[in-house]
Amino acid sequence: MDAANRDAVAALTVTVEQSRFVASPTHYLTLCAAEGVWHPLAVYEHDAVVGFLMWAVDEDDASCWLGGVIIDARHQGRGLGRAAVIAVLDVLTDHATSAGFALSYEPDNHSAAGLYRALGFVETGEQVDGEVVARLRR
Repeated sequence: MDAANRDAVAALTVTVEQSRFVASPTHYLTLCAAEGVWHPLAVYEHDAVVGFLMWAVDEDDASCWLGGVIIDARHQGRGLGRAAVIAVLDVLTDHATSAGFALSYEPDNHSAAGLYRALGFVETGEQVDGEVVARLRR
């Protein structure tokens, strides 16, 4: 992420149904800038911004957390979310200690749960802010 793609990320939208499960891209960008914990990444298809996600390393257990995964509504249904998560897992492998990767999602977000399970994430029984936590060790 940089100044050149910030406006494109801020303009991303999700479906009305998905808006129950994710915040706006501007919220995530503000979170990244304000707290200094989360690191923003733009998701590209060729030269177009089609999504966003952020990552952070947990100070307590050194796991690498993924959050704010968004694929623009106009670009959904083509496997871009799956491809983005796979790519970021590869890119961030060095940041994930033996604790691996972690993420969380709303309990009734069956689409996200299915995607993350298919990628090897396992629900742990933990919860963060009412969300289900799933972890992946690589």
